[in-house]
This record gives sequence, structure tokens and C-alpha cells, in this order.
Amino acid sequence: MKFPLAATAFLLLAAGCTSVSEIGPEPVTGNGCGIATATLATEDVTPLDPAPEPELPATVDSADGRKVTVTSAERILAVNLYGSLGELVFSLGLGDRVVGRDTSTTFPSAAELPLVTPQGHDLSAEAMLKLDPTVLLVDDSIGPATVLDQVRAAGIPVVVIDDEQTLDAVPRHIRAVAAALGVPEAGERLVTRVRTEIDTARVTTGTPVRIAFLYVRGTAGVFLIGGKGAGSDAMIEAIGATDAGSAIGLEKFRPLTSEGLINAAPDVILVMTEGLRSVDGVDGLLKLPGVAQTPAGVNRRIVDMDDGILLNFGARTGKAVEALAKAVYGPC
Repeated sequence: MKFPLAATAFLLLAAGCTSVSEIGPEPVTGNGCGIATATLATEDVTPLDPAPEPELPATVDSADGRKVTVTSAERILAVNLYGSLGELVFSLGLGDRVVGRDTSTTFPSAAELPLVTPQGHDLSAEAMLKLDPTVLLVDDSIGPATVLDQVRAAGIPVVVIDDEQTLDAVPRHIRAVAAALGVPEAGERLVTRVRTEIDTARVTTGTPVRIAFLYVRGTAGVFLIGGKGAGSDAMIEAIGATDAGSAIGLEKFRPLTSEGLINAAPDVILVMTEGLRSVDGVDGLLKLPGVAQTPAGVNRRIVDMDDGILLNFGARTGKAVEALAKAVYGPC
């Protein structure tokens, strides 16, 4: 996912006891349950058990075209804009080897690790080198490139993972991370688990509900609507809904306009939790251009989800789809 305002805005993003299979196929309508929060049943990641033992050295193809040889996974840094790479390493059972984190890696077992993105979402070479990592895993969502060159110059292997943010890309990312850390068999175990969770969480509906994802940061004056390829469309479609932005021909993220949102006519508006807070909650959201004139606005049909979960596309993706489905279709 390429976000045009990544330099100034951060794009990221526990459920009740009702299972997805109990929710039923019918989508909510304008007379739905109103405001809902999609939350995971468990905040932390679930590592593989037993934990694997890396078999190194391993030479892998980095997404930047380089061949990179990793000789040690004793001190791992796995960082990107979304927090997904750190989540994958912990889920593989190698969390005790991780020495630092990015701003988006906030699940409990990683939350106390030192930040290597102290100024928001830009990497600090000083902060990383201070941790003496033996391998760095990144993707193109984070940088700057000069910092990665400094890390390479210090003799630390840098493996770049492709940054496609879709459900289909999750198994590929798991395999790439597992290969770089010398645990390919564990990677296959995690792929099987995550695929099963995603497939179980998917929802098929009759007449799909229309959902518009709005990326809002009131403090920064950033108000966008998601479309095809934004990442939010993949999550919306996974629960059997129609992405309202894609339906009117939008791609990636576009500035929010009254006319555009009214034409999109969403039954539900999906936002990230911090974004909703930044506009002073639902009442503030309804003041944005066109929101109050949509079916979602009229019926106050707003769903929010944690920033580090909604567009993460890590090992908890299936759980995130399940939580979103429950928030959209579940009982009041």
C-alpha cells in the first residue's frame, strides 16, 4: 500500500463471545446498532509452540533486489509503518530475540521494547545501532534509505520484505520473514494457522452493506477516503461488504469531499480509533464534509478499530477480520 501523505500522517491502524458463524448472512441496514468498536478477543500475539530454533546462515532474496546472508538471529529488529513485521517475528516464536520496535508495534509482549522510530515513523540509525542487532527486517513503508545504508555499512544484514498490504500477501510475508531468520518450517506452520483463521473469519452476505473507510487526523487536518488498493478495501471485502470508495471508482486514498462521500452512500463508516478521537468522537466525525448526509451518518452507524490492527496485515489478520465482522454484523 502506498500512502501519498505518509510523511505527515500515519496510516494504520477484542471481540465479544459471539462467533462469526453465529452472526448470520444478512448485513446490517440503516436501522443497525449504531456505534460499535471492533476489538480483538486477545490483545497480545500468540507465538508458535514449540518455538523454532533458527538454522543459519541463510541467504535470501531481499525485495530491493539484493541477495542477503543472515548469519545470526540472536538480536532481531523487525520494523515497518504498520507493525506487521514485528508481529510476525513474535508470532513465529522468536519474540525473545527482538531487541527494539517501531511506533506501531504496541501489543503487550513488545510494548516495553525500546523505540527505533523516536521521531514518529522515521528510523534512527543511532537508536538501531545502539541495540547491536544481528539482522534488520524492514519494508519500503519505512526509512529513510540513508539510514538503511548506514546500518548496512555497519555490517548488519538488512532484509527488505515487500510491502503489499493485502490478505493474499500475508502468507508471502510470513515465509519471507521465516526464511530470513532460518525458520522456514515454522513459517509454514504459521501460514497454515493464519490462513485457517482468515478463511474462518470471512463472511458471505446476501446484499452487501456498503462501508466507507475514512482516514482522519483532526489535529493534522488530514481527511481521506479509501478506495481500491488502500488496504481497507481488502478488510471490508473480507467480511462480505462493498467498499464504498472502490464502488465509485476511487483508488488508494483521496481527499474527502462532501460530494464524493454522498455519492459513495455508505451504510457504515469505518474509522481508526485514534482518528475518531482526533475529531472529538462521533459528533465531530458527523461535522466532516458529507458525513451527516450519508445513510451511515443519518443512522450514526460508525465502526472504529484500533490503529495497529485494522491495516496491519500481520499474523493476527484473521482475528482482525473476525472482530470487524462482529462489529458490523453482530448483535447490539
